[in-house]
Amino acid sequence: MGSFKLGKMTLGGLFKKPETTLYPIEKKTPPPGLKGHVVNHIDDCILCGICMRRCPTGALTVDRAEDIWSIDRFHCIQCYSCVRECPRHCLSMEPEYHFPSEKKFVSAYRVPPRKKPTPATKPAAPAAEKKEDPKPEEFQAEKPSEA
Repeated sequence: MGSFKLGKMTLGGLFKKPETTLYPIEKKTPPPGLKGHVVNHIDDCILCGICMRRCPTGALTVDRAEDIWSIDRFHCIQCYSCVRECPRHCLSMEPEYHFPSEKKFVSAYRVPPRKKPTPATKPAAPAAEKKEDPKPEEFQAEKPSEA
């Protein structure tokens, strides 16, 4: 009796869609809520170091003197605390896993130098002909007549 169920399942699998995907060619859509890996939009980063202080595993390092932000992905546990605490919201979690590697490495990113905003300059007024200020009229008071 059990062999008939097994045979039915085996023959049924021949005519169904396969359960697996061809991974390098086809990728599954990530499930909602998957944390994936941390991504830093480095152009917005101000190197404040709050993410480094909030990381429970110490996977993040911020070097303000060298303008470098780095992450050790092998120590990161995708806890989301660095993303939540970032004041500039430049950290985010991408819903894809980081590719596997044979060797441990640290991803380091150099923050581009900031340009100081220049004050808005007003366009120069067109050169108007200089008019000489009229001389104040001389006021001559009449002398009171002696009568």
